Amino acid sequence: MSLCPTLAKSSNFGFDIGGVSGATYFLSDRLNASLDLVNIPTLGLTQVKPTGANAYAGQTSSNATSGPDGSNAVGSLIYTGDVNSVKIIDPVAGTLVNNIVVSTTGVRADEACLDATHNLYMISSPEEVPPFATFINTQTQTIVAKVTFTDLAGAPSAGLEACQYDAASDTFFVNNDGTTANPHGELNSFSGVDIRKIAAGATVNYTTLPSVKMYGEGNCDPTGLALGPGTDIAVGCREGTTAAPLLFLIFNRSTGALLASLNAGGGDQVWYDPPTNRYYNAASRWTTSGLAASAGTCSSSSPCAPVLWIIDASSRTAVLSLAAGNNAHSVAVDPSSGLVFMPYSSSAAPAGCGTCTANGFTDGGISVYATH
Repeated sequence: MSLCPTLAKSSNFGFDIGGVSGATYFLSDRLNASLDLVNIPTLGLTQVKPTGANAYAGQTSSNATSGPDGSNAVGSLIYTGDVNSVKIIDPVAGTLVNNIVVSTTGVRADEACLDATHNLYMISSPEEVPPFATFINTQTQTIVAKVTFTDLAGAPSAGLEACQYDAASDTFFVNNDGTTANPHGELNSFSGVDIRKIAAGATVNYTTLPSVKMYGEGNCDPTGLALGPGTDIAVGCREGTTAAPLLFLIFNRSTGALLASLNAGGGDQVWYDPPTNRYYNAASRWTTSGLAASAGTCSSSSPCAPVLWIIDASSRTAVLSLAAGNNAHSVAVDPSSGLVFMPYSSSAAPAGCGTCTANGFTDGGISVYATH
């Protein structure tokens, strides 16, 4: 089935990351400059739209200047990245609670993760030079520290992608888009202890954190990240090298050892669902050949065939792929109902979906799949 926010049938429905909190699926909606809220039992949709100086940036001609971006449940609130800021939404009241300024350069704060044990929220600003992560105390809603990403050779990171916090080991993980040593991506980790030791309001570089580890990801160009069972961690790759295999990688997050490399990539957000013990990969740039489109970008001359990849976390094997809509790069699973939510754009925009019309994904909206 498909839910449709208010948009024109031929429009480029710009959106970013979504998630689930209780009985609500939430999505960062750039086209409507809103946080979209779907009541899971009824599938009814409402939108929260901050106004005035605190309005979301909306959809612009550049990904770096569009918002909202990453969104995460923090207790009963939802934190959303936006240009220069993090906006905190009360989904029940449908109101903006706070607007925390993290920068003044006009680019977005993007993907984030939460240490609920120590009330720390980490959000990355990937287009800053150098990129940096901001750590926010969720009790006081204030910035407590920043970590910049300049590598050991003195070069700024190529960007930052998804992050995760592992409570069992008190460790933050983040996909680094590229360093001198690992130009197509590396998985960085550092302890929460190191972050909590940073002087209030101070900025440090990640290479100076005593616990930092840097694991190369090969020719990956990483995007999504999800903690799996045991010590597994899954990395979604979205290769920018023409004809490179589109990969989904599973590492041991304690040692950095590569446990599995599957031809099931080309996505953005990755979600692990404990009840089904499966990963869900929103593979918007998958192709019928399983190889990256020209320069990794979908186009009419080098089309993509978006799918939802489902990977068994026990066997570390891909078990199923389901047709998805244009630019369907965001995925979230409700563990209670087993419903999977994937927004998508119209088949016409952006250009380059070779399978959308034939598979019935024409007008844009939010597709809903059932896991059981």
